[in-house]
Amino acid sequence: MIAIVDHGLGNLKSVAYALDRLGRTGVLTADPERIASAEGVILPGVGAFGRAMAGLASGGLLEATRAAAGSGRPFLGICLGLQLLFDASEEHGRHEGLGVVHGRVVRFDRGLTVPHMGWNRVRQERPSPLFAGIPDGSWFYFAHSFHAAADASVVVGTADYGGPFVAAVGRGSLFATQFHPEKSGPVGLRMLENFCALCSGGAGR
Repeated sequence: MIAIVDHGLGNLKSVAYALDRLGRTGVLTADPERIASAEGVILPGVGAFGRAMAGLASGGLLEATRAAAGSGRPFLGICLGLQLLFDASEEHGRHEGLGVVHGRVVRFDRGLTVPHMGWNRVRQERPSPLFAGIPDGSWFYFAHSFHAAADASVVVGTADYGGPFVAAVGRGSLFATQFHPEKSGPVGLRMLENFCALCSGGAGR
């Protein structure tokens, strides 16, 4: 079973639907014990950073999510879920994040239209099991106004919007994407299939 962390913001069920299409069980849950016992964990989300952190805190999920991200079990953050893994965000003031990945979340440069919404090519900066079988430069779907400023050592994918920005990070069994694989057609489903394979103890084919 793959736990999908329910922090109360949008776009949670679409991830479960995508897993269902792959024949995998994704359970939307706000139960810390289910998150702790799951084969893998997905932290998705669309919305404001501060509200999502407040939702995790009010539901008693902060420590469960942080522990899952550092447990060595496969963990995947999606869109806002990527941003929440970082130390802090400047969205609507300054908000502390989970602090699992060092760096901060910043707004796109002034002069760019935000949100950055639509399809964009992703360049694979270094090998990652998340991208197994996916051609470099494949198109993925984005919808965000902020992006992560991270150390290059964790960056596995970048995209360009007024300059390069972090599109995917990876460290051990911890992965996160700024784009939405569940909304990115066949290549997105392949990415989720790769993650599911890791949850089963395998690797992308």
